[in-house]
Amino acid sequence: MINKSNEFIRRILNFPAIRPSETKFHFLLDDCSREDSRIWILAKSEDVSCQFQMLARAVAVALDVLPLEEMDVSVEVKEVVELVRNQAVKLKFEVEMDDERMQVNVLKILDQLENEVIPESRDLKRVLDYLGIKRWSACNREVKFLDNEMFLEGNTEEKRDMGILSSLMGFMIYCRGTLFDVLDNGAGRQINGGSTNADQVIRFLNLDDFRCPITLEIMSDPVTIASGHTYDRASILKWFRAGNSTCPKTGERLTSIDLVPNFALKVLIKQYCSANGIPFVETGRRNRDAVRFVGSSSVANEQTMKLLASFLVGRLVGGTMEQQNKAAFEIRLLTKTSIFNRSCLVEAGAIPPLLNLVTSRDSSCQENAMATLLNLSKNSKCKSTIVGNGGLFLILDVLKGGLKMEARQHAAGTLFYLTSVEEYRKMMGENPEFIPSLLELLRNGTDRGKKNALVTIFGLLMRPENHWRVIAAGLVPLVVNLLKSFEREDLITDSLAVLSTLSERLDGAMAVLYAGALPIIVNVLSSCNSRASKEYCVSLLLALCINGGADAVPVLVKNSSLMGPLYSLLAEGNSKASKKASTLIRILHEYNEKTSSGLITPVFIEDQFINVW
Repeated sequence: MINKSNEFIRRILNFPAIRPSETKFHFLLDDCSREDSRIWILAKSEDVSCQFQMLARAVAVALDVLPLEEMDVSVEVKEVVELVRNQAVKLKFEVEMDDERMQVNVLKILDQLENEVIPESRDLKRVLDYLGIKRWSACNREVKFLDNEMFLEGNTEEKRDMGILSSLMGFMIYCRGTLFDVLDNGAGRQINGGSTNADQVIRFLNLDDFRCPITLEIMSDPVTIASGHTYDRASILKWFRAGNSTCPKTGERLTSIDLVPNFALKVLIKQYCSANGIPFVETGRRNRDAVRFVGSSSVANEQTMKLLASFLVGRLVGGTMEQQNKAAFEIRLLTKTSIFNRSCLVEAGAIPPLLNLVTSRDSSCQENAMATLLNLSKNSKCKSTIVGNGGLFLILDVLKGGLKMEARQHAAGTLFYLTSVEEYRKMMGENPEFIPSLLELLRNGTDRGKKNALVTIFGLLMRPENHWRVIAAGLVPLVVNLLKSFEREDLITDSLAVLSTLSERLDGAMAVLYAGALPIIVNVLSSCNSRASKEYCVSLLLALCINGGADAVPVLVKNSSLMGPLYSLLAEGNSKASKKASTLIRILHEYNEKTSSGLITPVFIEDQFINVW
């Protein structure tokens, strides 16, 4: 009898009219039981009730058409099915009165925030207590959930829920910043956007899984095509626009060329890049900050951010050391990706007290302040404020002797953004301590520290007068030696960019040649997957041939592994890279022909091939 009943239950659950409802029930229950979506479920409780009501009715209809007469079941089982059907018809899902009252409280607080009225802390706590949010990390989980929902909603045509999502996001961020004075143990794992489960997944992933099969570059906007394979949007669109209607990987003829955004993969790629210090460039159309604040952010959220900025700056100025550190940490999170938040914090006067904090002897406080200044230095207004308040030399002190390596690499990153201003490039170059300090970080820092040092040096090289200074400091042999040991493609690319820029001038080219860089550059060109690295290799080799022809060309002509990558880049590269590859091939062929015919080896002078630039 038991076996018969089990078989009957299995058949019911697999019945075509019931199976979809059963699956939707599971999904809805999972959503309602999530630990990070409590404020969202409260706000949407009426919709949730309606969904449960519709699913119950769907189950009732499905049971009503269930062919019980054709099934070998007992009368008792049929009576149970009938009972369930009747209950499903009568069942009513209504919003509880406590939920309704709390919804009113939340709306009242949102109205206060929109009108720039500071809400009472007890009112905020009452909402969080009702939701069971007792710690900073729990509040932050709510913020991250809403942030992800805003991103997904921003990619829909209707953007129906964007306003309420934005308002709730502001509410939870305000609560996180004002109600919790202590960061609990779960906070540290959430700084960079990762979770324990996500970290475990990422640990087993390979960077090659994130490369576009067409370009072999890390995908910034992965999309899936009809064959089920995923490509970077720009690459596959280029493939289709060239008249191809097949899958590049399998050759399968496609029934449709529609592109489906692969958001799950994009999140994994971003988490992997963040965990490994690899830069991830958001595509302009999908940029989260644009999604949040271009025509979609609520007035409540914007006013909330201004109130919160004022509160946090007040803590920076007059709080205890613990309160200052917590405020710096909150500002660090707020300014990590949001242009609007940076603007609010700058207008609230956050930079002077943050500069005071970078001199703190508390390592955590110094790191948070320095990381926050790094985020703020991306704002054009911030640069002049930082330098105008003596920040350039305070940052130099952290670069030289920060209490933690993280603070030193944040200092280098901040200097990189400051190098975008010509006046500051001049100030840094003329000071005898900046370049040696960057070289020290490049020599002994972490991979992220090395990267920040490299890009900052690259920024300094935008001023020609700084070229001889970095050469005199010993940069070239250091970078060439590091190039042999680097495994990360972004570090290889940045190293090649620095060497390529230096080689555009005679003294730089000779320094690169004397450091024994030629075979290393050719090896990188032959072995790397990054198109950017290959293009820098070609630019570098061409510059070496032009500025140091007698020392470079004979060596390159003898290298049999060089021509293949050059011809490949000639066919696949962009117009600028193809032109340089073509010119380099021509130089090598001309030299080979002249030496084969017994003519005197030509001397390559600096202006011989000026027309290629």
